Amino acid sequence: MPVMNTDQDLLKKLKEGDEPAFRELYARHNRQVLAFAYHMTHSAIDAEDILQETFLRLWTGREQLPDIMHVGNYLFTIAKNKTLDHLRKVSLQQKLIDQVWANLSETTNDLELQLEARESKNLIQQAVAQLSPQKQTIFQLSRQQGLNHDEIAAQLRLSKSRVKNLLVETLKYIRTYLSQHAVLTAFLFQVACKYLIP
Repeated sequence: MPVMNTDQDLLKKLKEGDEPAFRELYARHNRQVLAFAYHMTHSAIDAEDILQETFLRLWTGREQLPDIMHVGNYLFTIAKNKTLDHLRKVSLQQKLIDQVWANLSETTNDLELQLEARESKNLIQQAVAQLSPQKQTIFQLSRQQGLNHDEIAAQLRLSKSRVKNLLVETLKYIRTYLSQHAVLTAFLFQVACKYLIP
């Protein structure tokens, strides 16, 4: 009967570049990492990305691994940091769409800019109209009624992180939609970059 390798045994082999040892560690610990990432992001796609990034970090950094007593705790730390990075990106993207929308809503004496803003706003509304009813509702509550994430979450009985995630997905879709309308893409990205790089 074969002897079951401990996590420490597998780590020693991993440091030597043993791929089967890496696959065994993945098999033992991937579900806990995935469950944590999903709990934090409420997105199966994002959780899967965080899972892959976590184990990629383990593999690429195998030669410099410290002495690890509990592999699960070590992986959890990596996953936690990857998740925090993800949530910071979500927050940045949300701020970006807030600023773009606010810019397009501002009045200006420049007739040409007014026309560009109006046309851009119409394109965004066309893009939003193709989203699911839930995403449309969240977007409208945020953009048109000015509700914050907590207020939207309470009104729709969703978690705050779920609201954030849906708004980010909406932003990604709007960007894709706008990229298919090249006339105004440069204008929108000029506005966006102004807030991304102060």
